[in-house]
Amino acid sequence: MTIHRPSELQCQRTIVQAARIHGWLVHAERAAPTRSGGYATPIQGDAGWPDLVLARDGVCLIVELKRKPNKATLAQTIWLDELGRCDGITTMVVHVPEQMDAFIATLARPARRTA
Repeated sequence: MTIHRPSELQCQRTIVQAARIHGWLVHAERAAPTRSGGYATPIQGDAGWPDLVLARDGVCLIVELKRKPNKATLAQTIWLDELGRCDGITTMVVHVPEQMDAFIATLARPARRTA
């Protein structure tokens, strides 16, 4: 029997929907199809920007979503580390779908400043 695991994109959509329900402002970039049949996210700046930025009540969460066994790239890790050094920002990697429900539960709780 094959067990269906939702894709990272499906998990991201679920998290974005839950965040909005719980009053978070959300920023998520979406990859666009290219003429060659692949996908790309047109950005200006350094590669590795995390998947989600969530803000509510003076709290900012910056989240990289990963499906096991994938790990954050060096560029993603550099962004997460640097942003995590900023006051009031919490960065994290959330493994989906395994950690998705627990992460969504944290979004439902009152936001608490970490700094």
